Amino acid sequence: MNKYNFNVEKITDEVVSWIQNWIKRNGNELTKVIIGISGGKDSSVTAALLVKALGKERIIGVMMPNGEQKDISDSQTLVSHLKIQNFTVNISKAYEGIQGSFAEAKIIKDLNNQTNDSFTNVFKTNTPARLRMVTLYGIAGQIGNCRVVNTCNLSEDLVGYSTFYGDAAGDFAPINKLTTEEVVAIGDYLGLPMTLTHKAPSDGMCGKTDEDNLGFTYHEVNEIARKNIKSENYEKIISKYKANLFKVKIINLPCYKPNLPLFLDI
Repeated sequence: MNKYNFNVEKITDEVVSWIQNWIKRNGNELTKVIIGISGGKDSSVTAALLVKALGKERIIGVMMPNGEQKDISDSQTLVSHLKIQNFTVNISKAYEGIQGSFAEAKIIKDLNNQTNDSFTNVFKTNTPARLRMVTLYGIAGQIGNCRVVNTCNLSEDLVGYSTFYGDAAGDFAPINKLTTEEVVAIGDYLGLPMTLTHKAPSDGMCGKTDEDNLGFTYHEVNEIARKNIKSENYEKIISKYKANLFKVKIINLPCYKPNLPLFLDI
C-alpha cells in the first residue's frame, strides 16, 4: 500500500469532480442539494465543496436547532459566507411531540417496569438527529428534484459516532471516506473561517465534545486508519470499530473514495 501523502489540492479537485458526476448521473442540471448546517467543520466543508461543484444557487442549507442552540451563530456565519439559500426549522415541537406520545402510550413506564419515567441519553441524542434527517427529506419532498447530502466523515464512521438513520443517512456522501484532519485541511484550502473548520467536534446536544464522550481523540483514530500507528487507546478504538461496523455496512452510501492508505476495513 502507498505511503500516506495527502495532497489537499488534488483531493479537493477530485471530490468536486465526483460530486458533479454523481449529480449528473442521479439528477440533472436543475437538481438542487439540501444540506443540514450544524456550524461544525463537516457540514461547513461539505457545503463549500457543493458550492464549488454546483454553484451556490443549487445549494439549500437548513439550520435545525432543537429549542435554543447556543452556537447557531456559527451556522449563520457559514451560510452567509457561502451566500447560499437557507432556512431555519426548529425541531423542538416535533421532539416534544414524540416524547408526549411516548408518555401517552406509557412506553417509558412499561419498558422500565414502572420505575423510571425519564428518557435515556441514547433517546435524547439520537431522536433529534433522526428528526433532522426527516426534516431534510421533508423539505426535499416539498421542493422536488432535490438530493440530500450526508456530511459524516471517516473518523466518525470508524468508531460509530453517528446516528443510525440520522446524520448517517442521505443520498450521497462526499467526505465519507476522509478523516477529520483531511476535512479540516480542505476547509482551510477553500478559505472557510477557521472558527468553523477548527471547531471542536460536538453533537451540539449533550454539552460535551465528541472526543470527551469517546475517551480518545480522532487524531488517534486517524493515525491507525491512515498509517497503522497504534496509540495507548488502540484496543478501545478497535472495540468501538468492531461494535459499530454493521452500521456502515448497512448504510453503504455512494461516496468519493480517495486513493489513500486505509488500514481498517470499512
